[in-house]
Order: sequence, then structure tokens, then C-alpha cells
Amino acid sequence: MTVQTPDWVKRAVFYQIFPDRFARSERTQHPRGIQFKPWGSPPEEQGFQGGDLLGIVEKLDYLQALGVNALYLNPIFSSAANHRYHTYDYFQVDPLLGGNAALRELLDQAHARGIRVVLDGVFNHASRGFWAFHHILECGSGSPYLDWFIVQDWPLRPYDNPENLPINYDAWWGNPALPKFNVNNPGVRDYLLAVAKYWIDFGIDGWRLDVPEEINDEPFWQDFRKVVKASNPDAYIVGEIWHAAPDWLRGDRFDAVMNYIFSRAALGFFGAESLRIDYKPGGFPLAPLNAHAFGMTIDQMLSLYEWPVTQAQMNLIDSHDTARTLWMVNEDESTLRLCTLFQMTMPGAPCIYYGDEIGLTGPHDPGCRGAFPWDAPAAWNKDLLDFYRRAVALRHQYPVLSLGSFEALLADNHLYAFRRDGEGQTALVIFNAGQQAAVFDLNTRHVNDEGKTFTDVWHAGQYTVENGRLGQITVPSRNATILVLNS
Repeated sequence: MTVQTPDWVKRAVFYQIFPDRFARSERTQHPRGIQFKPWGSPPEEQGFQGGDLLGIVEKLDYLQALGVNALYLNPIFSSAANHRYHTYDYFQVDPLLGGNAALRELLDQAHARGIRVVLDGVFNHASRGFWAFHHILECGSGSPYLDWFIVQDWPLRPYDNPENLPINYDAWWGNPALPKFNVNNPGVRDYLLAVAKYWIDFGIDGWRLDVPEEINDEPFWQDFRKVVKASNPDAYIVGEIWHAAPDWLRGDRFDAVMNYIFSRAALGFFGAESLRIDYKPGGFPLAPLNAHAFGMTIDQMLSLYEWPVTQAQMNLIDSHDTARTLWMVNEDESTLRLCTLFQMTMPGAPCIYYGDEIGLTGPHDPGCRGAFPWDAPAAWNKDLLDFYRRAVALRHQYPVLSLGSFEALLADNHLYAFRRDGEGQTALVIFNAGQQAAVFDLNTRHVNDEGKTFTDVWHAGQYTVENGRLGQITVPSRNATILVLNS
């Protein structure tokens, strides 16, 4: 049976938002005496800078002008951490973000503009403040919720202790702040599945799932999919898996994964001369790739899954879990532009990390989580922003770039070219990662192209197929040429 994935995702351009650092609204009502860090404080500092969901609502005009039609939000539920991966109430949007009412307004306003909203689901672990774990801390072995977590001995050591003894309960990577759920407990399963259903019924458009491999329980994730899809068959389920994951994408668990294979390949080819090769996002080293190695990597990536799954992959370059792209390539803006244009012309849903489009940079988290400088537009890279708007608009204008088939044409000498067919269009996309302009002939590989004229929609000019080839195609250095034919 062919795997089915949501059609809207194949046309989506995602924008990832770290809520505490994106935008702060004066409409969000806080108790008197609340204190936030000054907006724009160094991201390395602990504390909250006060970004909230109504702030996102008030920036929807900006996002719509960028061409974004889907949002992925880092966790928004009640938490004592600014990143909110330490959840203590899964049924309550953090009051600092505006509470459930603010999410309601964000969903209504976003949906009215045709913008989908996907939330981050952290179901492997909770926090020390989660009500069931708190009950165990207070009641010890007498707590009825003891089996919701995995305790080795007593007394529990949830904080640093003078003897420097290890923690004595299962936690994410041994972090005592993040006790791991015991999903073998039927009550835990029921609770987590109820959370998944509640927010889908509330109106969210899907879940991005944090560290799902650490819940090594295939039936749980199969049940998760059934619950989500029963409430909304069009909901998107995407997992944070950093490597090839064919077992997860057979149609019974996830629709897609965050495509870090795509990220590493794009950075390796387009940033080959500027890459920080000592940096290992997710534990995977970055490595320069020549055109041949890049082409082989892309071919392998595209062969991993059925086509509907490939079309639904979340193609990202960076995220809250990595350094920003500009930092990874030693501030080489041309690499960021090439990677972004590659996102916008490849199968899969491109995902922009907030602020990349205006030139935000920074090292690994928390350095990559700086506040969006709304109050300092003079610091924005306006040329880069214009580039992003144009690249996103190109993807929307030519549906073949979202929905068309894929055929590699060339991978040689800093050049990489591919063909996409569908939606009554053909696109030939040629990248030049080299420092010199390239002028060459290209075999289109299709006999029925003879005599037809392709238009360069990224620069200007036209090229006509003669004897099966497009002659003297010009691709500027560190740039691309995108040729489109309407059938």
C-alpha cells in the first residue's frame, strides 16, 4: 500500500520559531511584578526575555510577506525553562506565553491567512515539576504514581547533592531535571495520547516529536498516529531523527523526519570552502563535499523513502539544536543563499529558522537562540531578506518546484543540476558552487524537449533545446540558474 502524507505539507514553507525569543506583545497580560530579561540579552544567559504567542500573531504580516505558510513552534506548554522542554503541564500553554487563549488567537489568525501551525511534542520526558513526579517526590514509595517513572532506589536525588551521587531514576541523558516517562505503564500511555488528541482537537495542524527514538516502543507510536489521524487525517507528524529512518516512515508512525541529512549535504557542498569542520551538530561531523560526492549523497537520500514521504520531509539547514548556518560557514553569506535556494527547489518542505533571513548568527545552543531584533531594523541584512522573499515566492509561483518529479542531470566540477517535471511545468535547476562563472551545454535527457524554449526565471534570458541540449547556459559564480518551461 502506498504511504500517504498530508498534501499541504508538500506545498509548505515552514518557519521555525523559538517563542521566548521571537516577539513580545504588549497585549499579553502578566501579573504585576513579573520581570523579564531585557530583549536582546545574550542568549547564553539564563532567564526569560518575554516572547509570547500574541507577539507571533502581531508578526503574521511579516511572515506572510516572507511567503511562509506553516509555522513550527518550539514547546509552548507550561515549563520552568525558557526552551520549555521541561514540561510540567501538558494541557496548559505557559502563562508567560499568554496561555491557552493566546494559542486560540494565534491559530485563528494564522488559519485565516492559510498558515498552518505545528507544535513541539515532548513525550519522552517531563520535568521535576510535572504533577506525577512531584507526587513521588513528596510521597516517596507510597505515591500511587510511582510506576509512571522508573525509580531505582531511595531517597530520590533530583538535584545536585554534596556526595555527588548519580541520579537514581531514569532521565533523559542522565539529566535529573528531565525524568523519563515509563510508557509501559498504561496510564502514562493514555495520558500522553490524550495530550496528543487534545491539541489536535484544539486546532493545531500537527506535531513535531522530540527525541522519539528514546521511546523505543513501536506500538506506542502506532497508537499515537491512529489517535492523531482519527482527529485530523490531514495532521502532520514529523519526528526529530537525525539519520536515515526508513522503519519510522512506512506509513504506520510518522509522515516525515527533520531532514538533517539534507542539511549536512547542503552545507558540505555549498559551504565546502568555509565550513567549520570541527563542528558536529547532533554528533554528526560536517564535511566538505565535491559535486560527485554531493550528487551521490542526494541520490541516496532520495532513495530512502517512498515518494510521498520524500515530498513531506522537513528540509532544514539549521535549528534550535544547531549553530546558525552563518556561524557554521564562518559568516559566508553566499553559502546561506545557496543552501536556501536549494531548499526552495528540492522535494520536501523547506524550513527557515527564525532570523536567518535577516542574517542572525550564533554558535551552538544557547548561542543560536538570540532575540529577533525587531527594535533594530537597521541591523537587518535587507538584501538577504529580499533574497529570501524572492526565493520563497519562486517556490510558490512554480508548483513544479514543490510537487514535480526529480531527476539528477549533472554533478561535476562545482556544478549540480536536476530536472523536475509536473503540474504542467518542467524546471531545470543548475547550481554553481564554484568561485568562477560557468558556461556550458546541458543535456535535458528528454527527447520531447526538442525545439522548446526554457526561460531563466531566477536571472533573465531564454534557452532553446537543439539536438537534445541547451547550449551555453550561464550560471554565475556562487549562484544558480533556474529554467522553467510551461507545457
